[in-house]
Amino acid sequence: MKIYTKRGDSGKTDLANGERVDKNDVRVESYGTIDELNSAIGMVSMRKYEDVESYLNEVQNHLHIIQAQLACVEEGRVEITSEHIRLVENWIDDCERELEPLHSFILPGGSEDGAKLHNARAVCRRAERRVVALVKEGNEVGLCLKYLNRLSDAMFVFARLINQREGVEERNPGY
Repeated sequence: MKIYTKRGDSGKTDLANGERVDKNDVRVESYGTIDELNSAIGMVSMRKYEDVESYLNEVQNHLHIIQAQLACVEEGRVEITSEHIRLVENWIDDCERELEPLHSFILPGGSEDGAKLHNARAVCRRAERRVVALVKEGNEVGLCLKYLNRLSDAMFVFARLINQREGVEERNPGY
């Protein structure tokens, strides 16, 4: 298979059903932002924290499901399920057992991987906004919004956990 087809040279792309749309179509923007989120997660190296590495590997597979779900408008497609969401909630709960409760906002940053996870959280929130735009146009997205909302919470907790494990103190904003 050739990597370039030249079909996108005019600013159009194919949806999974073969429909040609502009590359800035809200559907393409939504699953493109999911791809960006997946890439941001791929930049995080968690080899010394096997639990978080395992979570992130699974998240990347979930994000591929969301991309397929958002790109495909027919029945019988792959979909994010309530089980995926429960899994993310379980990870959050497991991580929070190790963390001190928050009493105020914190600034994103910290260790290199903690900062990358904070960045992934922000990209996740943007992806969520893009999917909201897709819904506002009348598109069905199943449980994608709920999953992304929970995932951004998970990215925040993962960042806090890694920073704590790395001995990096959380900083509060000054007002």
